[in-house]
Amino acid sequence: MKTPGRLLVTALALAFFNPASGAASAEPPGRRALRIHDPSTILASEGAFWIFGTGKRLLSAKSTDLLAWTRLAPALPEAPAWAATIAPGNKNAHYWAPDVIKIGGRFHLYYSVSEFGKNTSAIGLATSPVLNPSNPAHGWTDHGVVLRSDAKDDFNAIDPSLLLTAEGRLWMAFGSFWGGLFLVELDPATGLRLAPDSPLHPLADADEIEAPTLVRRGDFYYLLFNVGLCCRGKASTYRILVGRSRSVTGPYLDDQGRDLRTGGGRVFLEGSGDFIGPGHATILQENGREWVAVHFYDGSRDGQPSLALRPLAWTKDGWPRITD
Repeated sequence: MKTPGRLLVTALALAFFNPASGAASAEPPGRRALRIHDPSTILASEGAFWIFGTGKRLLSAKSTDLLAWTRLAPALPEAPAWAATIAPGNKNAHYWAPDVIKIGGRFHLYYSVSEFGKNTSAIGLATSPVLNPSNPAHGWTDHGVVLRSDAKDDFNAIDPSLLLTAEGRLWMAFGSFWGGLFLVELDPATGLRLAPDSPLHPLADADEIEAPTLVRRGDFYYLLFNVGLCCRGKASTYRILVGRSRSVTGPYLDDQGRDLRTGGGRVFLEGSGDFIGPGHATILQENGREWVAVHFYDGSRDGQPSLALRPLAWTKDGWPRITD
């Protein structure tokens, strides 16, 4: 996974998209981008990269070079029994916005079960010792509901993003519309909520807000998130903002000192040309380099949601930025 040749191929692959010019190709000419919505964190394991996304029992795909992706069978072998109780209107086991993290010797796959436009939702958890379906040890075990919301709540339990700190504490950011984005602590031993009444910490709020991603770098925790509307193809208005805090629980501020809980946020990535509505940013760290993965609506392909990856850099004063 860490040979200079492969890193060179990867770097060349990621150079094919330039949002400033409006060129929307996320791959070399003649190679189609992975069609995906709400991409998870990309993980490297067993000589390949693995990604999950929104889809029937969750989309899954693998790549050996981040250029060519192979779609696999749905990640979950079957719909969990509890899902129909949480979201009876979701008839097709179409689950959203997963995230994946390795804790100890197991991979934890978090995902959203909901009905569009409602907060009758839950974040579920499944674990597997390996990501590779060809490995005999592969198999996702359902661990049920991590967090649930319904009409009486001022939050929506979808769009999980996981962060395991150097101190061994596990945190999950989540949220969509309603009261905004929140943070809850999980038990790293089980992957579930630390306690039934463990507090929900407000992180950010704005009109049309969702898709948080937590990142730790140096002395700061960073929160990337979306504002605007997704899922409208070429009419989507998604853009990605960012704030940071010295404490994982906040408050998160932008570069002007504005609190994200009251509408603050530094612009991180916006659409341009055929690169429309970038969303659900995640960070890939490999061999000391960092990349940003997002979905975008490809204007050259009638708004098809596609995967794009770009090199990530940091300003002198510690803010993330896209670089060519």
